[in-house]
Amino acid sequence: YLNSILCLCHGLLCSKHQKSPRKGTKEISYEELKALVGKSPNLILIDVRSEEEVAKGHIPGSINIPLNTVEGALKMNPDEFKVRYGVTKPLLDAPELVFHCQIGKRGAMATTKAHQLGYVNARNYAGAYSEWSKKEGK
Repeated sequence: YLNSILCLCHGLLCSKHQKSPRKGTKEISYEELKALVGKSPNLILIDVRSEEEVAKGHIPGSINIPLNTVEGALKMNPDEFKVRYGVTKPLLDAPELVFHCQIGKRGAMATTKAHQLGYVNARNYAGAYSEWSKKEGK
């Protein structure tokens, strides 16, 4: 679908009349994420906690990109990203790009940064690893 509308007065992609992409979908719930983990080939789950935090436990399938390196990682060329993180770099319109941290704040910051870089569908798992580990009994 189109992220913006055709503006007859200003031309295509006029910022004055641009629609907000997927407004109101900047967060994902535990239930929504649980339905994707291990099942969706489109899920790109990025854990923005420190390596030390991740070593104590993580959500299956997540890749660790600490918050202070997220912007640089998302700006990498695809080949560099693949070598560094072992997965294909998400496209700007990746349908299931999810960030998370320990309690939700850093994940929200990473999601905002991703949106600023053009990742229109990026979402934050606000419940974060603390909720995941409680619900998963870890």
